[in-house]
Amino acid sequence: MSHADAASPEDRYIAARDAAIAKFAKPSKDGKIDDAADKAEAAARGDLKTQLAAILPEPPRPGFGPAEINLDTLYKGDMGFGLLDGLRFDAETGRDGAKIGDKRPDGSFVEPKAHIIVTTESLFARWLREHKTWWDKGVKNVPQQIGAALKFEGLYTQAISTDAAVINFNDLPITKPASATSSYGFLAARTQDSFPDAADEVFVTALANGKFYIAYGEIAPTVEVPACTAIRAEFNKKADDAAEKLDRKQITRKAYDKLGDLRQQGEDAFKRCFTERAPQQPAFAEAARQAQALLQTAIGK
Repeated sequence: MSHADAASPEDRYIAARDAAIAKFAKPSKDGKIDDAADKAEAAARGDLKTQLAAILPEPPRPGFGPAEINLDTLYKGDMGFGLLDGLRFDAETGRDGAKIGDKRPDGSFVEPKAHIIVTTESLFARWLREHKTWWDKGVKNVPQQIGAALKFEGLYTQAISTDAAVINFNDLPITKPASATSSYGFLAARTQDSFPDAADEVFVTALANGKFYIAYGEIAPTVEVPACTAIRAEFNKKADDAAEKLDRKQITRKAYDKLGDLRQQGEDAFKRCFTERAPQQPAFAEAARQAQALLQTAIGK
């Protein structure tokens, strides 16, 4: 029996994935990606999906489309490179039952309202190891213990397809499903720069039956606390006023520096306020209910 025969299906999957990444690294680096390369890359992801589907024979989820591979791209230089290896189910409708791809009045397009990603616990552990030093120096990377990793915002930014950072507003009171050894849920939003005023998504995770699940979805209504938003607005106004006074030489640079980063102070005060007050909002209990339902759909029975 050769060594190759002894390799597990997961080992074979990882070897095939890494070989494909190596194959597409050069055209990606040289900027020589043409239609033929794109077709080959899509075909390679198709093969990997077939391997994952054999490792994870997953039943369909009601209200969700067929399983896709969660990897967006095998081109190393791409924005969506390095996502969590697993199968992803996308909801068949958008928020409020809207049709996927339709244009909303604000110009945005309707996206699936929820997503479920399933992988094995061992593939998740491998992914954590691969992401131990994923981000540049000075940026905190994902912890290597699963419990700590689940509470780390950066895990979600790295594991799912997103062009924005995932922000954890508050833990949600999630009841651990009977089949799960651990579960976790939180209120979330995404941001390109400043901390958002409202949470419009939930994330839930669970380890159950040797599998690892991440599910996330839009919630309605959003969770916001106007009193907290007002606190931040006040700090931002102080920051603007101080900058203007410095411009007009009404205060010295020393006096200005003494104020510190007022915007950051406002953001910190907003977060403290939100953590304290959000759980009293009726929308918070509704978000927890929606998160629990999503987790149940993800795990199945």
